[in-house]
Amino acid sequence: MPQPEVPDDILPYCPYFAAATESLGRRWAAVVLRALVGGATRFGDISAAVPGMTDKLLSQRLKDLEADGLVERRVHPTTPVRIEYHLTEKGAALGRVLLRLNRWALEWMELPEQG
Repeated sequence: MPQPEVPDDILPYCPYFAAATESLGRRWAAVVLRALVGGATRFGDISAAVPGMTDKLLSQRLKDLEADGLVERRVHPTTPVRIEYHLTEKGAALGRVLLRLNRWALEWMELPEQG
């Protein structure tokens, strides 16, 4: 099977790539980002888009992604207060990569049989 062509300036190990995969490798992090790419913005919408994730873990992942500069938390001073989460420019750039990964997954991944 042919290997992808790797540009000459790409070394076998890249600390930037390692840092990115460390950030995305946190449990549910990439899935939460993928939900945000899909348009979910409120906590409840994100929670509904990611079945099986606890609210406590979702809250922690959103804080982590915000600390990584990928997600912005916006508080709307209404009654009741409305909080929305949006991708930053950095997060949106990563979102485009995640959508390509999603296309790859649709083509190449098989889900375990239910039952």
